[in-house]
Formats: sequence, C-alpha cells, structure tokens
Amino acid sequence: MKIAVASGKGGTGKTTISTNLALYLCEESNKVVYLDCDVEEPNGHLFLRPVLGEKITTSIPVPVIDSSKCNACGECVRFCEYKALVRLGKDVMLFPELCHGCGGCTLVCPNNAIQEQPREIGFVESGTSEKIGFVHGRLNIGEAMSPPLIRAVLRQTRSNDINIIDAPPGTSCPVIASIRDVDFIVLVTEPTPFGLNDLGLALDMVKVLGIPHGVVVNRAEDDNRDAEDFCEKQNVAILTKIQDDRRIAECYSKGEMILKGVPDVKKNFGELWNAIRKRVHA
Repeated sequence: MKIAVASGKGGTGKTTISTNLALYLCEESNKVVYLDCDVEEPNGHLFLRPVLGEKITTSIPVPVIDSSKCNACGECVRFCEYKALVRLGKDVMLFPELCHGCGGCTLVCPNNAIQEQPREIGFVESGTSEKIGFVHGRLNIGEAMSPPLIRAVLRQTRSNDINIIDAPPGTSCPVIASIRDVDFIVLVTEPTPFGLNDLGLALDMVKVLGIPHGVVVNRAEDDNRDAEDFCEKQNVAILTKIQDDRRIAECYSKGEMILKGVPDVKKNFGELWNAIRKRVHA
C-alpha cells in the first residue's frame, strides 16, 4: 500500500503525522518504508534519525549544441515550451535550470546538432530507522525543478511493504508528482482560516486525481468546530483529530517522536490506520 501525507500549506504537521504513522505501523508489526518527497527541505530524518547507507546521484539529460552543425534554424527553440532554449542572432543559448530533460529538441533538430549530457540535480539517500525503511531526496541548492528527483525517491517504494510518502506542501507540480500513484491521501490541516482555505485547494486537487482521501485535524481545540463544519460542507471524512497539546509541541521542538513522548496519541494513529484500511479496501 502507498499512503501519501499531504497538506495545502506548510506548517500543519504533515511530517509529524507521516513519521509517527510509520512508527505506529512498525510497532504493530508491519513492514514500513518512509519516503520523504519534500526534496527541497526534507526533515523526516530529524525525527526518525536513520542510519543512512546508499546514496544515488540523480541527473536529467540536458542538450549540448554543436555550434559547427547548428545553423540557428530555431526548430529547437520553437519546440521547447519551457523556454530553456533561446535564439540570439546566429547562436542558440541554453538555460539549463529551465530544461525538463524531455529530449524533444534532439529529435526536432534537422542538422543533428544537439546531443545530451547528464546534469546533476540532487541525490537520493536510503537507510533504516530501527525497523523502518527510510528514503529521502535532497535537491541541489538553486535547482528549480524537483519532480525528477521526487520520481527517483518514489522508485524506492517496496511493493510488499506499507509505503508512507511525505509529500511537499501545497498543490503544485512537486505535490502531483508525489501523490498521483498512491492508494490513499491523508490531508493534514489545522483549524485556522489559512489552514482551511488551503485545505480546500488540496481537496480540489485530490478530487481531480480521483484518489481516496480523508482529513487529519492537527492542533484541534474542543471549542473550535471550524474544521468539522468545513469538512462536512466539503463532504470529506475526518480520520482523526489530534488535540492541541503543549507536550506535543515540546516533543517536536526537541526532534522527538510524539508517540514516544505523548503515549496518549497512539489511539489517534490507531484510528487513522483503521480508517485508511477501511477506505482503501472498501
């Protein structure tokens, strides 16, 4: 099973939910892999503290133009929808940071003046955290494109295990790359105007994808029903609510797992897992 944990905005507790869900499932004798796809700012390792082993460099193919063959016809420039190629007089200039590595420019060049070479964009590291498999990606500083690295992380999923995918925040291309092939999406929100507004955007996204989903309300308050009312209007299930608790904040600030520091929340992750299983196998 592949379960993505996502959110419409950053700071809702997405990594807290995903890392502790992985720990809960492991303690329940499941084989679990945690995959941190927030490659621009991975932080799952701060809590799971894995022993890392394998490191794989990830590259994308970018064009190399042979000026002796290029006559600046502009076919490659017209083909590139990402504006990575620009014609300047009798020369064609490449902006490698904009290149998506699709290879189309090499196919349309009538003079066979374009070849490709790999350009490193980041790396994938894997290891273990106790009995939890651990994988994360790190995008090189200054890189604009994370989906190729995210796909490299997702190639480390294991078909016989439960894969917990910690997606980037928001609703842009990196998020789509992380969640499009999962079995279930957990959307983490907080009962604030900003949190619920961005939850609405995330719900629109997952509904278009047609993937089963539900909501976890983090930092819930007994006297605040905004999240419940919002989810009722959106016709989406709340899988569990984690109360606003100073002990949880203290664990987070120390990089500790809340399942170990605040044992009360174990029931929340039990509710969450049971709700996911019920909806995936329905």
